[in-house]
Amino acid sequence: MIIRLAGLLLALALPSVACAQSAKIHRIGMLETTSESANRANLQAFRKGLREAGYVEGENIIIDYRSVEGRADRFAELAAELVRQKPEVIVTRGFAAARAAQKAGGTMPIVMATSADPVAAGVVKSLAHPGGNVTGLSTLVSELALHRIQILKELAPQVSRIAAFLNLGNPTADAERRQIERASKSLGVEAIIVDVRNADGLVKALEAAEKGRADALLINAESVLLANRTTILDFARRHRLPVMYAAREYVEGGGLISYGVSYPHLYYRAASYVDKILKGAKPGDLPIEKPTKMYLVINVSAATALGIPIPSPLLLRADELIR
Repeated sequence: MIIRLAGLLLALALPSVACAQSAKIHRIGMLETTSESANRANLQAFRKGLREAGYVEGENIIIDYRSVEGRADRFAELAAELVRQKPEVIVTRGFAAARAAQKAGGTMPIVMATSADPVAAGVVKSLAHPGGNVTGLSTLVSELALHRIQILKELAPQVSRIAAFLNLGNPTADAERRQIERASKSLGVEAIIVDVRNADGLVKALEAAEKGRADALLINAESVLLANRTTILDFARRHRLPVMYAAREYVEGGGLISYGVSYPHLYYRAASYVDKILKGAKPGDLPIEKPTKMYLVINVSAATALGIPIPSPLLLRADELIR
């Protein structure tokens, strides 16, 4: 009787064991601009989104992470390396990463966690109907430069010459440059446009800002800037310059102020795109999302160190104060 019972229990257990052994493990590639440690907040948000969709890393999903560490010339090499791992989808940051993944992966699905203007970059046909194998999220927002300079002037009214760092090789740079020049003119500020395409170019750009007597900086979300943000933060601290940043990461690191999208939220939303694709959706049929809210983050300690009193209206508008 005991033997029969043991046999029955074993027979009942076998289907569940077989099911567990046959459970599919999905592989996701990530092609990024910065290291995992520097990208921690975004990755935490992405993993949270995956968990909520039922994926557990190491159990039913594997993430292969590759970072160019701010060197855009490595995107092609690392994209090819990721493709050889045969992921079911590749998550990218920025148009250069998305384009490299496109070229390396053929029809492999791609989810852009962020992209300034994927249409202008030629990565997709339109935001509403991407077509092809790429979808995701865009940070495309009109008049963002105007709002950033307005807020910077509100915080530091004495600012008159702003050095704006752009990668002029980026397909979206011309539109951003025009935005900055229009906004600066309307606010009575002189804009100094500085081209930054790599780490060496950043050092030269900072030297140009100093020689041009810029009394403030405007830093966008370009990958080479983000990957070398410590260099920018140190320069701003040394020269006691107010700086408006595009991403919260800078303010966390001691920067003065940022106004822009929440990148962790974009990564969280990117997880839902990955889930849909893993369940059979075609990337080209999934509309690209645009941000609906901008976030204002102020580092109170940085303002104090610069001797800048934060106006009460700005304090009230801030989404987050870092001390």
